[in-house]
Amino acid sequence: MGSEYIEIEVVYAQAHYQDVVMVKVPEGATVLEAVEASGLLLKYPEIEPGGRNKLGIYAKSTQPGTVLHEHDRVEIYRPLIADPKVVRKQRAEEGKVMKRGGGAVKSDNQQ
Repeated sequence: MGSEYIEIEVVYAQAHYQDVVMVKVPEGATVLEAVEASGLLLKYPEIEPGGRNKLGIYAKSTQPGTVLHEHDRVEIYRPLIADPKVVRKQRAEEGKVMKRGGGAVKSDNQQ
């Protein structure tokens, strides 16, 4: 009784391009096994699946041990440059400063 294989797409997106690899893995293979089979870890040694680099299936975050299904798209996400919560807080503070510090606005009719 031979082992059945499923076809999976593994994607690693860079800032200006994405590297897409099609791999065949045995049924029951995990996300991490597909990433390893893709060869992307050898090509991009900076990838740390499940560590610095989060993993997902079709844009939904997942764990390295998640079992895959035929035609799943495994995505390796780049680490965030900035914490989104911190960025939102900074934008909110900048907006408050702009509103608080605004003086009288001179219109075209005033001279």
